[in-house]
Amino acid sequence: MESTTSESGNSSSTSLVLLNTRSIDGYKSVEEMLHNPDTQHLWGNQFGFIQVSIPKLYKSDHTFNPLKFVYEVHATVKRNRNSWAIHLTGMLLECLRKYRGTQVAAKFLHRIQKNASMGLTNMMGPVEKMAASNQPIKGLYVMIFNVPQSYKVTVMSYMNQLRVVLGTEKGVIDPQKLKKCILQAYDMINKASL
Repeated sequence: MESTTSESGNSSSTSLVLLNTRSIDGYKSVEEMLHNPDTQHLWGNQFGFIQVSIPKLYKSDHTFNPLKFVYEVHATVKRNRNSWAIHLTGMLLECLRKYRGTQVAAKFLHRIQKNASMGLTNMMGPVEKMAASNQPIKGLYVMIFNVPQSYKVTVMSYMNQLRVVLGTEKGVIDPQKLKKCILQAYDMINKASL
């Protein structure tokens, strides 16, 4: 942002982080759920969200430590992820959907997303090789479309390999400049960690 417009460094940016709130040990097969309708396990994924302020990066600061920056962001997300707010937002969305309808819940979520600068989702994917029509799937990437953020990041694993997908709004973010900035950030973090 700062390389595009110098004033953008003074603006505050927020990331909307979508998190799965369904416990891993709560997964049941469809067959188990069909044969036992009194099951306590909910169908489908349950999710909540947190809004995280994106810390400002000051290049003029000679004492800047990229690892400290990464650890601070990690600690912020971890602290917010373990708060009751994530479960309360999930329950609020479910109540809106149940009592006011899916359209009202969707409009509420869209308003929340509209106020975020970027969106971030992560998901643990399949750990075993998948196939479609008996054709093995080498890689699997996921991207969320039609969300109002100009920048989206989706992180997913497939067979224990990390897959990161970046999406930008056409005409708002220059993809080549973004790629260059990401490579520079990776290089800074890599050098600092060595």
